[in-house]
Amino acid sequence: MAGKVKWVTDIEKSVLINNFEKRGWIQVTDTEDWNFYWMSIQTIRNVFSVDTRYRLSDDQMVNHFPNHYELTRKDLMIKNIKRYRKELEKESSPLAEKDENGKYVYLDFVPVTFMLPADYNLFVEEFRKSPSSTWIMKPCGKAQGKGIFLINKLSQIKKWSRDSRTSTFMAANSGKEAYVISLYIDNPLLIGGKKFDLRLYVLVSTYRPLKCYMYKLGFCRFCTVKYTPSTSELDNMFVHLTNVAIQKHGDDYNPVHGGKWTVNNLRLYLESTRGKEVTNHLFDQIHWIVVHSLKAVAPVMINDKHCFECYGYDIIIDDKLKPWLIEVNASPSLTSSTANDRILKYNLINDTLNIVAPNGEIPDCRWNRTPPKEALGNYQVLYDEEQAMSENADRDLRSRSGQSLGSKSTKSGSARPVTATWK
Repeated sequence: MAGKVKWVTDIEKSVLINNFEKRGWIQVTDTEDWNFYWMSIQTIRNVFSVDTRYRLSDDQMVNHFPNHYELTRKDLMIKNIKRYRKELEKESSPLAEKDENGKYVYLDFVPVTFMLPADYNLFVEEFRKSPSSTWIMKPCGKAQGKGIFLINKLSQIKKWSRDSRTSTFMAANSGKEAYVISLYIDNPLLIGGKKFDLRLYVLVSTYRPLKCYMYKLGFCRFCTVKYTPSTSELDNMFVHLTNVAIQKHGDDYNPVHGGKWTVNNLRLYLESTRGKEVTNHLFDQIHWIVVHSLKAVAPVMINDKHCFECYGYDIIIDDKLKPWLIEVNASPSLTSSTANDRILKYNLINDTLNIVAPNGEIPDCRWNRTPPKEALGNYQVLYDEEQAMSENADRDLRSRSGQSLGSKSTKSGSARPVTATWK
């Protein structure tokens, strides 16, 4: 039976509507019953707010978790990752191992970051350890590169503080204008002399137990101007920020390819220049980052059975082929900047709907959300906590009975994600 569909109009929606219509779903008004609601983050906030919360029935599904911002708001993501590290330290987990400089060996995947104005003194203390470093300032609640700037002097941060006393007061009272300041990755991997980042799509169907999928058709976003670490170019966002919303205004922007590569093209390039083994290790590390960022927020996420989420992960790779998690987006753009972009995003929504609503029908929200393999499309299971727990229990049983484990242990033990292999 076809599901009734309602969607909001404050997002670019053509790839959504095309997918809904393909399934024979029906658009309904606000006053009619609905089964599937593709909401903006503002709408989900209103639906699940204390004042307006209403009970969803078992045949209704929405595309955000109520408090997705625990992962997708820059300051809260950092806060939750730091808490996750501390908890693993308390458990004496091998994951929380540190090197001789006090840095995490396995969980060092976000740049050193502070919240402003709250952590200003801590930031100054860190800044003075390496005064030649560059830092990047980002407003916590904005996207598409808005409000971002780079600094390399304390006087610049003091000027910002003076100029934004009103917004600083707002930050203390509303949480809307708070900033994060992070150590800038000033040695990015360059291709053709230009900086780029990765936009990867990750679908989460449930947080407890955690089950997530990686989309194989991510892409790289390139700057239009060649990279230089020169302090004279700190204000040139065409050098430093990969956001299409910024780069499309550059003189050298190419509207045909949109300054993008597919992830597969990147893999082929790295295999030919760095080798296959090194490239495979890089993507394993990226999978590792995604899984542990989700594990970091899982305990605090409201795991509502009516919810799923398709996140946009932004990853930067440095010249040592170390990946860094920059941020996670709750509403990755569905706007198409090129023909290939439109095809990718149409397929992304199609494959997402095939997993959360198999056979074009809205599932009963009491189901265990294990889609058939043929429904995965370009998604691959990245981590299945239930499967991992079952395999660990089986491994323990075989170990106690003296049977061979049949596989080598890894540095992370049972916490190692069940990663997909990209071909």
